[in-house]
Amino acid sequence: MTHSSNDNKNSNESWYPSELELQRQKVRSQQSRKRIAIATSSSVLVLGGLVLFIISSPGWELFKQTYFDIEYGIEVLPIVAKGITTNIRLTIIASILITILALLLALARTSKAAALTPFRILATVYVDIFRGVPLLLVILLVGFGVPALGIRGLTGNVLVLGTLAVVLTYSAYVAEVFRSGILSIHPSQRAAARSLGLTQAQAMRYVILPQAIRRVIPPLLNDLVALIKDTGLVSILGVIDAVRAAQIQTSKTFNYTPYIVAAILFLMITIPLTRITDRALQKSIAQQNSQGTT
Repeated sequence: MTHSSNDNKNSNESWYPSELELQRQKVRSQQSRKRIAIATSSSVLVLGGLVLFIISSPGWELFKQTYFDIEYGIEVLPIVAKGITTNIRLTIIASILITILALLLALARTSKAAALTPFRILATVYVDIFRGVPLLLVILLVGFGVPALGIRGLTGNVLVLGTLAVVLTYSAYVAEVFRSGILSIHPSQRAAARSLGLTQAQAMRYVILPQAIRRVIPPLLNDLVALIKDTGLVSILGVIDAVRAAQIQTSKTFNYTPYIVAAILFLMITIPLTRITDRALQKSIAQQNSQGTT
């Protein structure tokens, strides 16, 4: 046994690639360098041409002063940054409420229990309505309609009403994401759970939902990115978020640089989330391919 292990060790240490493999590695290296050179050249050509076209346009100087005033941008940055904290807080609160409500809607729509038929119908109507009405209209209807009811105990806080409108709309979309994940689980999983003595509720909780949620993480992250951007729509109610703060500063000087500052702040949040989404999607695809599923 000792001689055999020593022989294997010596053979592994003395291994080296064949001449053919060395040639293949050289060809692959050349092809890789060629692709990088082509990609770099085309990028420089296209992007450089686009930049040259913009800066050589007749109105570039006025455009630069109006939209890219660096000094004014630095001046309004703290004000707009303070406003974007409102967007972040709204996103955190709304995402928690959306997840809970959307999961309940998805469970109601996928349930086959006869006693839950009314809830299944209501959930379907809810999803159809709030997926069909633009978010901006929902914000206007909730923001101005709820206070107009004059019901005691109902808040008139525009931030709360704006958050409520966002939750109502996004929960309809996220519910469909959850429902698609639940329906993507093969029926044999439920049958196996039932054969082990689990009830329908236990099978859903311990077997179906964990798998479904793992499958829908990438689209959920996409919805989160969209949610962060759409929180800016609540500014129409008067909420002082990043968009509203930029609008106020712009109205003082008629310089649109604050909008660029707000856009940059949103990009600093959404781009990392987008990269995380891409990574999660690639990981999900790799796991499905390793399992032989499509």
